[in-house]
Amino acid sequence: MGRCGARAWQELLVLLGGLCMWGSGAQPTPPSPTHSSVPPLKFRLAGYPRKHNEGRIEVFYNEEWGTICDDDFTLANAQVLCRQLGFVGATGWAHSAKYGKGVGRIWLDNVNCAGNENSIRDCKHRGWGNSDCSHEEDAGVICKDERIPGFKDSNVIETEQSHVEEVRLRAVVSGAQRRLPVTEGIVEVRYKDGWAQICDEGWDSKNSRVICGMMGFPSEKKVNRNFYKRLKRAARKRGRSTRPGRRLASKSQPKQKRREDLGSRKRLFAERQQLNYRLHSVSCTGTEVHISMCTFQFYRGNSSAACSTGMPAVVSCLPGPLFATGSAQKKKQRQQQQSQPRIRLKGGAKAGEGRVEVLKNNEWGTICDDRWNLLSASVVCRELGFGSAKEALTGARMGQGTGPIHLNEVQCLGTEKSLWSCPFKNITQEDCKHTEDAAVRCNIPYMGYENLIRLAGGRTEFEGRVEVKRGSKWGTVCSDGWTTKEAMVVCRQLGLGYSLHAVTETWYWDASNVTEMVLSGVKCAGHELSLNHCQHHGSSLNCRNTGTRFAAGVICSETASDLLLHAPLVQETAYIEDRPLHMLYCAAEENCLSSSARHANWPYGHRRLLRFSSQIHNNGRADFRPKAGRHSWVWHECHRHYHSMDIFTHYDILTPNGTKVAEGHKASFCLEDTECEEDVAKRYECANFGEQGITVGCWDLYRHDIDCQWIDITDVKPGNYILQVVINPNFEVAESDFTNNAMKCNCKYDGHRIWVHSCHIGDALSEEASRRFEQYPGQLNNQIS
Repeated sequence: MGRCGARAWQELLVLLGGLCMWGSGAQPTPPSPTHSSVPPLKFRLAGYPRKHNEGRIEVFYNEEWGTICDDDFTLANAQVLCRQLGFVGATGWAHSAKYGKGVGRIWLDNVNCAGNENSIRDCKHRGWGNSDCSHEEDAGVICKDERIPGFKDSNVIETEQSHVEEVRLRAVVSGAQRRLPVTEGIVEVRYKDGWAQICDEGWDSKNSRVICGMMGFPSEKKVNRNFYKRLKRAARKRGRSTRPGRRLASKSQPKQKRREDLGSRKRLFAERQQLNYRLHSVSCTGTEVHISMCTFQFYRGNSSAACSTGMPAVVSCLPGPLFATGSAQKKKQRQQQQSQPRIRLKGGAKAGEGRVEVLKNNEWGTICDDRWNLLSASVVCRELGFGSAKEALTGARMGQGTGPIHLNEVQCLGTEKSLWSCPFKNITQEDCKHTEDAAVRCNIPYMGYENLIRLAGGRTEFEGRVEVKRGSKWGTVCSDGWTTKEAMVVCRQLGLGYSLHAVTETWYWDASNVTEMVLSGVKCAGHELSLNHCQHHGSSLNCRNTGTRFAAGVICSETASDLLLHAPLVQETAYIEDRPLHMLYCAAEENCLSSSARHANWPYGHRRLLRFSSQIHNNGRADFRPKAGRHSWVWHECHRHYHSMDIFTHYDILTPNGTKVAEGHKASFCLEDTECEEDVAKRYECANFGEQGITVGCWDLYRHDIDCQWIDITDVKPGNYILQVVINPNFEVAESDFTNNAMKCNCKYDGHRIWVHSCHIGDALSEEASRRFEQYPGQLNNQIS
């Protein structure tokens, strides 16, 4: 079964659920007549660490526990809530999930109490269940440690913990103690200042499924309970043994040696921790996202004789492909490559989170958030190889998608293997908009990646010089070739969201504790979970500038923009113009013509241009701003305007096999809000040297009749081609999703006219449909079907 080690295992923490402190909505005075027909609200304090009179505030409404958002929260709100909990008043309140993040619904947001209300119902708020918050904004209260005399409470408030907040898997077998993720071990729950076990009497696979989901694993597997039983029996029989941590003996070793090593293994179980049972009679349905939602009982008082006929609950989990190791990982990856999945996550900063998109009729689309809940979200998470869902997000919280909205009112039971097995309604035009796109945050296994990297010298936790751990040594990273892609990986690894800037000179940050350089040549694809997964020079450094000033740095952000091109407009506006050379001097100065134009007989002759309009939308959660500030914009005298980004878009004509036959580019001489969605105000305009950018929910229009909004196809021969437009091609500005920055069209050019059709965003089609697009045989006539 592996080797026995003496080193304590690093704890795996999951901050979900609630340490309950119950309180009914009843008050010492009779309730208002207006509430007589309404079921009384229940409240509880939850979270860890906390005292009995403080914690995350949770409310029981509509048969479901939920939290309250900290937006506009005040001491007056806390006063009302503390009185409903049975305390005389409040001394303070807490924001930003100080007591840990809750689970389930966020029932109230923008609560505004005067402080003298009898119930939170009497306070102003956005309405039950109407919130734009995440559980990272859960509010807490600190109540005065004095009870209201005569307060009637059907649930006695206990000073000791009476619910389950944190859960971990503690590896017992030595070989598993040094590997991450931990997939098998004893289930333990946080109790006071330590950890306690669960009695396994009546424990079944449904309970294991819930635990595995919490730990970030999609499914459970059968445990060899006999092995753990033998260890338990041996621990009882043997009081002493040889020092643990030795390698298990093979059959070729002497019997005495094997007995000593077996004793090490037995003693490991006895010495790891004094058994302290806390829970028993756990009964889950298998669909819960946290064990606190299952039914169970607590051992009260002295539990030394507890679980006399059982043993600690042990769980073994199967990791998803992203977190599997060794041959199992390769096998699962091969299986995934054989068939394209019909579901994916887009726009999330971390693994296991994003907007949910599904593949239907060879086209990717989104899901409307009507009736979207944790059960359906968990089916998505497990199908993708993650654990159960932490949050079921509504209101396009992970950015708006494009294309069709395929599904509405998805209602999973939680037992389905695939989202497509759940009941749902097909969408109609009037049902939903992309502002209602559903998203998820899934539980993922603890991998410890954040312990291998840190930021130093920055003004906030979201910025600084990157330092990595190589062996036992910390050091900086060479900034040669350091780009947004590498910065994306750093921010993801640290759990700080998206990369806002990749910094190549860090002289302006505090250098009082600078370490030496330990890593160079880092090159990432952008999707890696750790900087160690990227290419690098290894132990041999090769950096042009090893000084502190040239160490790599990052600035991270919790939100990011997401640009994409409106493909139909390109198709509708494309045409050919033969433009005289004498009208193209400024365009030539800005390199908007093909290289052969330099050898033309200026000012005589013409260039053949493929012109079209570009409408670029920002569907992300942050404004798109140029990388450079106004102080460094470049003035172009010929066109009489500033360039805020030298390369904003690439325009290419490709052969079906991908060979480039013509190209163009567009500098961002004017990034502004041309038009916006309803209820979104314009923020950026170019007039009078104004601030440039694209607001969330707005778009910038480059009309077909402005200079450089073209591709010079003078040298292109008649044939079938692909028109490709790529926004932000050099990744100069951070986005939440770069995979949707390309747009492609089929086009046929007969030497005089051009037909452009089948325009789509690069990742909008299935793999099969994309192959058909690339292998398109060409138009035989001008009838586009």
